Amino acid sequence: MKLTALIPARGGSKGVPKKNVKTLRGHPLLAYSIAACKLSNNIDKIIVSTDDEKIAECARYYGATVPALRPKHLAGDTSTDWDVIDYFFDNNDVEEIVYLRPTTPLRKPSLMDECIGIYFDNKDSASGFRSMHETPEPPYKMLMIEGGYCKGFFNDFNGVVDYTNLPRQAFPKAYHPNGYIDIAKRNTVKNHTTAFGTKVFPFITPAVTEVDTIEEFELLEYKIAKQDSDILCYLNNWGPK
Repeated sequence: MKLTALIPARGGSKGVPKKNVKTLRGHPLLAYSIAACKLSNNIDKIIVSTDDEKIAECARYYGATVPALRPKHLAGDTSTDWDVIDYFFDNNDVEEIVYLRPTTPLRKPSLMDECIGIYFDNKDSASGFRSMHETPEPPYKMLMIEGGYCKGFFNDFNGVVDYTNLPRQAFPKAYHPNGYIDIAKRNTVKNHTTAFGTKVFPFITPAVTEVDTIEEFELLEYKIAKQDSDILCYLNNWGPK
């Protein structure tokens, strides 16, 4: 019932420079994902995949294993989850991994364990697992700008061309993949060019904040100051003060 965790943490973040080692309430962002793994009952190995030596040193300090640095061509702006996970499977003899993005730091280890338990109950019928939360607005309410004018992303909804003005309750519920906890399988990765395949089992979580901008980082600072966090408590008692 235990899995290896893979945490991707490249050094070239654009939205928030040096994001993975940027301090959140006294600890680098990356440390939160490592601590979540340490508090999980169903994760026995923690591996950080990075191309950056400073990030590697940070990961080792907080108790993760860092193998050889990831090649730079697999750590660019256009590198995909499949690139990272496929490279990992090429160099490690495991059949499945928990994939934890550092950009979603406020996790509950108990909820991670629940997901892993569900995975073991359903893994034979799914190509992968992804966590997600319900969005307040469906994609049909979104607009692009083309030729200087607003335009929907779809031709119509059930024959209605001006569908963006329909109430949101008219559309199916939509879910946003949030990086809380994903699970990838070797068999899927090696037989497809996608990390999670085409039969992805959903795991619904509460809404969480992901860090892609400075504003979202500041929002996390506010949130973590207002709520109890097992992870922050762990870091305060173990990590640097």
